[in-house]
Amino acid sequence: MRDYNYKEKWKKLLTPEIVKKLTLIHEYKGEQRLFIEAHKDELNELVEIAKVQSTEASNRIEGISTANDRLKNLVQAKTTPRNRDESEIAGYRDVLNTIHESYDYIPINANYLLQLHRDLYKFLGNVDGGTFKTADNIIQEMDMEGNEYIRFRPVAAWETPASIDKLCKAFREAKEEVDPLLLDIMFVLDFLCIHPFNDGNGRMSRLITLLLLYQSGFIVGKYISIEKIIEESKETYYEVLQDSSINWHENQNDYKPFVNYMLGVIINAYREFETRVKLVTDSDLSKPDRIREIMKNHIGMITKSELMEMNPDISDTTIQRTLADLLKNGEIQKIGGGRYTKYMWKEETK
Repeated sequence: MRDYNYKEKWKKLLTPEIVKKLTLIHEYKGEQRLFIEAHKDELNELVEIAKVQSTEASNRIEGISTANDRLKNLVQAKTTPRNRDESEIAGYRDVLNTIHESYDYIPINANYLLQLHRDLYKFLGNVDGGTFKTADNIIQEMDMEGNEYIRFRPVAAWETPASIDKLCKAFREAKEEVDPLLLDIMFVLDFLCIHPFNDGNGRMSRLITLLLLYQSGFIVGKYISIEKIIEESKETYYEVLQDSSINWHENQNDYKPFVNYMLGVIINAYREFETRVKLVTDSDLSKPDRIREIMKNHIGMITKSELMEMNPDISDTTIQRTLADLLKNGEIQKIGGGRYTKYMWKEETK
């Protein structure tokens, strides 16, 4: 059976690359604390934006979605679910809110993980919500020729309750000795390899990631959607997950690919937080200038609706006029048309 002794395993992760990332994250953490103390009211906007983006991204990774206007109303609890997808979205919203509001009071044990999973499915009346898997599950992939193959075989159903108990016990025992960031990420990898539920394992893993990070004092995910960053790099996410699960059952897997990736995600979130906070708190910056700065610092393409989500205090008209001016001045380029229109900053104008 799997050995979850983190007290020994974590030392193998202290490579120069990982240590450098850990140091950088701790620096960002200190800076964020100062920002939060100085600008608590302005940051409430970022919290609400991150909730919408996190709920959308984490569910969309699993193929669960709804219209943008419906999504926002669901996250803000202004409407009730109309179908299965919306019921799952509403469940995710409630678990996310529970973690935001009560993370310090949620022990890491099987009972509480089951309660969070139960709430994830509470709008479906799903009998599987809040119970461990009742049948063995496998993680499958499809090759270029369309043939399905088994990528990973998780823990058997009959072993799952004991495995989760051992996982949580090992986590609690290692809390005082292991770097919290590394311990949190190792726990999430092992949780995914156990794959304890019939459904919802991916979304639960991302909710647990936030829970553990918040408990360890890294609350950037409250202001910047970590799930959105994962979704934007989901091919890499699945690759490193696979790389780190090889020989997992034999206790010979390598956590480094997954740990490296997740530390990179957290760094990106802190960098985004730093940029967004400066824009939100700069009183000398006009609304059009704020849109321009977001465009200039954004990597890749962005839509008008995303700009509206990021800036709820700026009207649709102002954003549209600013985009038109930036296009006219040759600072951005327009890609596609209609509802699929995206914009990108021209590199040579930076």
